[in-house]
Amino acid sequence: MATLPVIDLAEFSDQNQRKNMLEASRYWGCFRVINHGIPGPLQSQMKAAVRALFDLPDDVKRRNTDIIYSSGYLAPTLKNPLYEGFGLYDASSQTDVDAFCSLLDAQVHVRETIKTYAQKSHEVIINIATKLGESMDLKDQNFGAWPCHFRFNKYNFAQVSAGSNGLQIHTDAVFLTLLQEDECVGGLEILVPGSDSFVEVDPLPGSLLVNLGDIAQAWSNGLLHNVKHRVRCKDAIERFSIALFLLAPKDDKVEAPTALVNSDRPRMYQTFFYNDYRKLRFSTGLYAGEALSQLLM
Repeated sequence: MATLPVIDLAEFSDQNQRKNMLEASRYWGCFRVINHGIPGPLQSQMKAAVRALFDLPDDVKRRNTDIIYSSGYLAPTLKNPLYEGFGLYDASSQTDVDAFCSLLDAQVHVRETIKTYAQKSHEVIINIATKLGESMDLKDQNFGAWPCHFRFNKYNFAQVSAGSNGLQIHTDAVFLTLLQEDECVGGLEILVPGSDSFVEVDPLPGSLLVNLGDIAQAWSNGLLHNVKHRVRCKDAIERFSIALFLLAPKDDKVEAPTALVNSDRPRMYQTFFYNDYRKLRFSTGLYAGEALSQLLM
């Protein structure tokens, strides 16, 4: 088990909280948050709403098509036979949330739950990104303007799949991920930095997990760590998770702020566009952060 740092968002004025967030982001590339502002009952309602979406007929699910590259419904594949997922872009827009729900003919209570959860979780992810920026002495970043992407995930675990990967080893192709894990089913594992060993993430009821992705590493000029992770089948039971991704700057352009570039740490990555990077990952099959090496200066 990996015991990850736990950041109390209600106590972030404490310098130790700020220090712990930055250290965790640089070493592990992930941490937990508590006192985040999403009530436990709403988390339970959201899981039930997501389960209802996955119970829809296949032809209805497939209405959830891409808005940006590979952002819509994903059915099980030969590479990931146990996984399927929905995508909602942009989760920060109530108009987009309504359109997603209407497209899938979501029932009223499902629609209202998704709308409420989207609003709350967007507030949380912007709060975390802002605090992470502050921990790096960057106080002028408008993370609230960055688009967000929901992914609702289902892992169809069964006895015959025990020990296999529910989702391949990967990094997130985003800046920051806010993850509500399945409180009943584990299986999320992260790579220990500097090793070939994966360890299971320790559970903490009521908390949310924060992962740093490829955009965080490039945007921070290599200061932040994009964590490699996977999902393993531990139990013969369906597993659900809810991920909100903070993607990239609103203008789609990814480059390190000048404050993070100096003579001791020259610019590491070329300026690139986020949607082009998504396409690069999918076209090359480089899902575990290796695609970034093609953008080195």
